[in-house]
Amino acid sequence: MENKSTSSPVRLEGRLEEPLNRWLWLVKWLLLIPHFIALLVLWLCFLVLSLIALGGILVNRRYPRGIFDFNLGVLRWSWRVSFYGYSALATDRYPPFSLGEEPDYPARLQIAYPGELSRVKALTKWWLLAIPQYAVIGVFSGGWGAQVWGPGLIGLLVLFAAVAVLFGRPYPRGIFDFATGMNRWTMRVLAYAALMTDSYPPFRLDLGPAEPTGNRTDVPAPSPIGDV
Repeated sequence: MENKSTSSPVRLEGRLEEPLNRWLWLVKWLLLIPHFIALLVLWLCFLVLSLIALGGILVNRRYPRGIFDFNLGVLRWSWRVSFYGYSALATDRYPPFSLGEEPDYPARLQIAYPGELSRVKALTKWWLLAIPQYAVIGVFSGGWGAQVWGPGLIGLLVLFAAVAVLFGRPYPRGIFDFATGMNRWTMRVLAYAALMTDSYPPFRLDLGPAEPTGNRTDVPAPSPIGDV
């Protein structure tokens, strides 16, 4: 086990915006229906383009930049919807219909464009190497890719926060930090499984609204397969 920087190619951030409307969270599922329809189409495109990107990696070890930017946009859009909705309920600002960065919105996501990627890992990481990670985020979300309210730990904690807000209490900061950390872990796994990085997600829960800085001891990633 070695000491490594906490720097990750996947950087997820979210800023809690208070005060929150006491009642709005009860109808956000209805307000988000247009986003759910748009994201259904976008995620179908994401899956198809990811297969094309796989071909690009196998040919020249590069993730096609245009596809990368589009897929990053889909992930950003999804994170904003999740942050407004039932993966955080941390803002009442309606998410924009946008694939762009939207720096003024309280939920932000950056993924560094990778250099050369491993051909062998591209064929194995999304189904084999990521299996331990899927087990972890399954506990968080109650299932793979849950963006609405699921029975997972995120949904349960956010429900507690929503009830506190309903009764006029502040959003519990500890719950927000913990839920954001679980969302951050989930997004790192998603980016890895989508072939957008070869950096194995650390088994580490980074709490709080912003990415950590400094050094920390990580659990080393399983590396049964070398770069090819």
